[in-house]
Amino acid sequence: HSDRGLQYCSRVYQVKLNENGITPSMTDGYDCYQNALAERINGILKQEFLLYKCQNLKELRELVEESIVIYNEMRPHLSLGMETPNQVHKKDQEQKLLAFN
Repeated sequence: HSDRGLQYCSRVYQVKLNENGITPSMTDGYDCYQNALAERINGILKQEFLLYKCQNLKELRELVEESIVIYNEMRPHLSLGMETPNQVHKKDQEQKLLAFN
């Protein structure tokens, strides 16, 4: 993910991504917080989960998928009262269902 810097929007860069089967991800230009959120997620992946260099793209994908499961289902978050994101989301959904019944 990137901001809309000229180097990322350039035709040369976009063609190179396309040649390698990479779908670019950029802010849409309207919400300045989009890039900050993506950088936070990328930082967590790099600092907490991707602690060694993967041998290939398959290994990297598996490690990222495993990291997402750990982050959302197993890792308690201080900002969420030591619950996981999935626990908080489930409680929120249950409360919404009770409110509509």
